[in-house]
Amino acid sequence: MTDTLLPNGIKDSGGDGSYFKKGCNPFAVTGRSKLQNRRATVNQQIIKQMRMRAGAENLLKATSNNKVKEMVLLELSYVNSNLQLLMGELEGLNSSVEVYQNTQETANIPLIALGLKETKDIDFSTFFKDFILEHYSEDGKCFEDEIAELMDLRQACRTPSRDEAGVELLAKYSSHLPLMESRFFSPSRQTGIFFTWYDSFTGVPVCQQNLSLEKASILFNMAALYSQIGTRSDRQTIVGLEEAISSFQKAAGILNNLKDTFTHTPSYDMSPAMLSMLIRMMLAQAQECLFEKTALPGIRNHFNSLMKMAQEAAKVSEIYDQVHQSMIQTPIKDNVPFFWSTMSQVKTNHYRSMAHYFVASALLDHQLGLSDDEDQQEKTLSQVYDRLPEGHSPLDILKKKDERERVGKAHIRRAILGHEEALRVYSLCHHLNKLQVLQDILRASLQRSLNKSGENEDDEDFSDYTEAPDIISKTEHRAEMEFPATTKGPLSVFSAKQRWTAPRTIQLHPEDRDLGFTLKGESPVHVVSLDPLCPAAAEGLKEGDYIVAVGDTDSKWMAVSDVMRLLKDVNKEGVAIQVVSVMDSNPQMPTKSATFCGNLPKTYSMICLAYDDDQNPKSRKVTKKSSFLNFGLKNRLKSASTLSLPTSDHSGGLPWNKPCPTFPSSSSYNHNDSALY
Repeated sequence: MTDTLLPNGIKDSGGDGSYFKKGCNPFAVTGRSKLQNRRATVNQQIIKQMRMRAGAENLLKATSNNKVKEMVLLELSYVNSNLQLLMGELEGLNSSVEVYQNTQETANIPLIALGLKETKDIDFSTFFKDFILEHYSEDGKCFEDEIAELMDLRQACRTPSRDEAGVELLAKYSSHLPLMESRFFSPSRQTGIFFTWYDSFTGVPVCQQNLSLEKASILFNMAALYSQIGTRSDRQTIVGLEEAISSFQKAAGILNNLKDTFTHTPSYDMSPAMLSMLIRMMLAQAQECLFEKTALPGIRNHFNSLMKMAQEAAKVSEIYDQVHQSMIQTPIKDNVPFFWSTMSQVKTNHYRSMAHYFVASALLDHQLGLSDDEDQQEKTLSQVYDRLPEGHSPLDILKKKDERERVGKAHIRRAILGHEEALRVYSLCHHLNKLQVLQDILRASLQRSLNKSGENEDDEDFSDYTEAPDIISKTEHRAEMEFPATTKGPLSVFSAKQRWTAPRTIQLHPEDRDLGFTLKGESPVHVVSLDPLCPAAAEGLKEGDYIVAVGDTDSKWMAVSDVMRLLKDVNKEGVAIQVVSVMDSNPQMPTKSATFCGNLPKTYSMICLAYDDDQNPKSRKVTKKSSFLNFGLKNRLKSASTLSLPTSDHSGGLPWNKPCPTFPSSSSYNHNDSALY
């Protein structure tokens, strides 16, 4: 088993003096790390119980002894009971959102973060070394350090830090996966390497032999890490809110990419329906942060400003209602924690009530005066409602004091009812009851609406049956998915998809400086227009052969001009070159892989990332042989005239002003550093 310690005690190149890879600290003792460790333990217990259940079910089918059947059925009942308890514990872990929140923040409604998917250790060394010797005709032992480095990188990705360095760590491993797939995972043979990942919601393990599950799971964890960064941001500052907005939008973008690329992933947490719900939830939380950013400096106690904030709050409520509706659909509702659906329902009612409160404040506190712009207020009011109470017009409501007060009181009644409903739904979930800050905010909002109602109540309110119309949602800053730059395809020529002969040595003896053939291609260079009567042909050179070495110089990544420069000054003794030929490949097997889900074999058709076969690596000058894993990533560098949102206890928070890192682009690959075909 590998770990994230660097070999031989060498300190990390990150410069922080740490003995762990940058972006990873498996020994960090935080609430989040304890939660993730407990998740890993529960996953192991779930797979143990599922194996016991599978064995008991097989025994039940095989035996005809009634006494044995009774004992097996009793054992099955215990196993199923244990599974239910473990599933409930996993749901509780997914509901523990308080460990992801900002430690200084006690004045905002908590946000939901995704937990990281857990995986098992994998040993690449034996298969990779055998494959290098068999397929590329090179000694696999020469690459033991590089293979160990890759295994350490994968191990480090199991415990990424909750910051930019953690995202970069996952992105670095993700950028290696297409290169690994190109060089070692041939579609015509099985590797013997099984990638096992646990479902984030159910804990059920999924196992596959190809890299599709690995790629998808790393993308899911990158989105989960962005969601955790977003929840950790200090939402009492503009900088913190901007970081949260960007993080949630990037999480949504990665999840959308995951949904579009891997459409048949057998793990249920990455099914299209579940991913669509998670995308909506990330965008809803981004929209909530946009609303908080607008309200943070204070809301002007002005008619137009209050109406604008009412529509902004209605937009947040509308998006959370869509999230809640997607969560209660079958089969999502059977796997999503009850805490999540309850939280979305609470926020739907809370922000809808807030919208009605803002409209009520605008109508009750701001009578139309001589200095007010009547046309502007009429236009604003007409845009807030999709329909008006029967027999009313916007101008009637604005000019007639009685009508204005009647509609305003109707809105404040709807605000009170909505806040009471939010508190009622809050009380239904025991996990929500642990969030005291949420209860404090809901109660403060209700009390504020009750105070507004008390300021404007009179004896005629009992006979007033005016119903407040719905508020049209509208926002000036809509949350959108951000799509970080992703890496492109693997090497197109020297890959596991091609079958190659062993390198052959050809002795060249030019006649009148004529080699008898011409060269073509950028890198690698191959032979075209071969004269069948030339000495090179007699030595065994064929059209289509790729030149991999000239003398003692590796030429795999050299352009035509560089190779010709080496061949130009050949003396009478000639020069030896090494060439390889492409062998006829067997018909490609369908891209299916054996999948073991819950100890039961299944088969799923997997859609993998497309190969970039139409592009050759750029021409580079040859350098000395180096690690095939050395694909470097680029260095990357309030006054009385304002209103505030109801909060719990306010406390100071530190700004978290760190930009989110970008993903490595395709230009970050250094093909020159490769020593394999």
